[in-house]
Amino acid sequence: MSLPAPAPRRLSHTRTVVFRGYDREDGLWDIEATLTDVKPYTFQVPNEPSFPADQPIHGLGIRLTIDNDMLIHDVATSLDHIPHAECSQGPMNMHKLKGCRMGKGWRKTIDEKVGGLDGCTHLREMLFNMATAAFQTLPSGQWHRRELAGQPHPVLEHAPFHLGHCVTWAFDSPTVARAYPMFYKPRTTAAPNSDN
Repeated sequence: MSLPAPAPRRLSHTRTVVFRGYDREDGLWDIEATLTDVKPYTFQVPNEPSFPADQPIHGLGIRLTIDNDMLIHDVATSLDHIPHAECSQGPMNMHKLKGCRMGKGWRKTIDEKVGGLDGCTHLREMLFNMATAAFQTLPSGQWHRRELAGQPHPVLEHAPFHLGHCVTWAFDSPTVARAYPMFYKPRTTAAPNSDN
């Protein structure tokens, strides 16, 4: 389904965020995010140099190196374009994410380690969604690794994390019935009221 036709308008700002997951030869995984902000006109923050039209205002990057359990082994950041000299301090606490695990409570971990004045708003925004990129990367990447090695796929003992977290992957959905029948739970209908 496409968006409905918009009212007459002109472009004012473009933010591009890209997430990529990489299968490393050493068995670890790299999850990378880049964020770019561009305006189609020159503008100026008071008492700062002007920002030329169509040139990046922000050009930021993060790489998290994680293992199969989503434990963070390394963190790297890049600040190719920043709007203010003080922005260079944004990544100063990113190393505190080493040893943390992506998954349940990830946003809380981010807030504890690099929240508020201990970090950069835009780096945090990327970190929030890097967990989703990791979930898109690891299970299918692990499956692909086993396929390439001719190894059998393990029998799942626990429901995958994404089940029960959206309408498509509800435990009673046809998608779960097809993809994970062992975890499918049909919806029970309420018994008729016998008091009438």
